[in-house]
Amino acid sequence: MDSRVPEIRKHLKKKLDAYRYEHTLGVEFTCQALAMRYGYDLDKADLAGLLHDSAKRFEDPVMLQKCLDRNIPVTAEEERDPSLLHAKLGAWMAEHKYEVDDPEILSAITCHTTGKPGMSLLDKILYVADYIEPRRSKADNLTAMRKLAFIDLDEACLEIMESILVYLKSTGCRIDPMTEAACEDMRRVVSERKKETAGEASAVTGITHQDKEEQSVESVKRNGKTCSRGFGREKRRRRKNY
Repeated sequence: MDSRVPEIRKHLKKKLDAYRYEHTLGVEFTCQALAMRYGYDLDKADLAGLLHDSAKRFEDPVMLQKCLDRNIPVTAEEERDPSLLHAKLGAWMAEHKYEVDDPEILSAITCHTTGKPGMSLLDKILYVADYIEPRRSKADNLTAMRKLAFIDLDEACLEIMESILVYLKSTGCRIDPMTEAACEDMRRVVSERKKETAGEASAVTGITHQDKEEQSVESVKRNGKTCSRGFGREKRRRRKNY
C-alpha cells in the first residue's frame, strides 16, 4: 500500500459527506479488484479510486471559480454544468494538494466522468469502478455490468457509455461532447479487437469462410449419397425377404 493512503483517507473522511466518502471507499476497493484482474499496479489503482471524487466537497459555483482561478480549462458545457468540473479539479487537487504526480493517475481522475478517446488501462478501470462499485444501486444493468467488468473491460466500458448516453437522451439532459467522442472511440476499439480475434482464429485453424461454405456443400453431397446408398441396400434386403 502507498504510504500516503492512510492519511489521505483520514483527510477525505473529514472533507466529504458520509455518502460520498463511502462511495469513495467502494470505488477504491473496486479499482484494486479490477487491477488484480487485469494485471495493473495496485497502488496506482488505489490512489486513483481514493482521489477521484476529492473535489466533490465543493458546490458547483465554487468548483467553477476554483477552476478559473487555477487556469484549469473550462468548456462551454462545463460552464453550464459545473458539476462536470469535479474530475478536472480533482486531478489538480491530487497533484497539488495530495502530491500525486503520476500522469496515469491524474489522467484517470480527469476523465472518470466522461471518458475520453484513447483511454488507458487505468482510465478504464476507474471509469468502470465508479459505475459498478458495491454501493451503487440505481442503474438497471448493474448486475450484468459487474459480471462483464471482470470478463472484458473494453466491452464493459462500451456498455456503460452507451447506457449513459441512452439515459441522458431519455431525460433531455445535455450531453458533453467528450462523452460521445469517448463512446465512439470505444466502439472502434471493441470492433477492431473482434475483427483481430476472428482473424487470429482463422489463421490458427487455416479455415476461411469460403472453406467452411465448401465443406458444408461437400458434407451435404456426401450425406446425400450415403443416404441414397443406404436406401438402395434396404430396398434390396426387403426384396430378398419377399
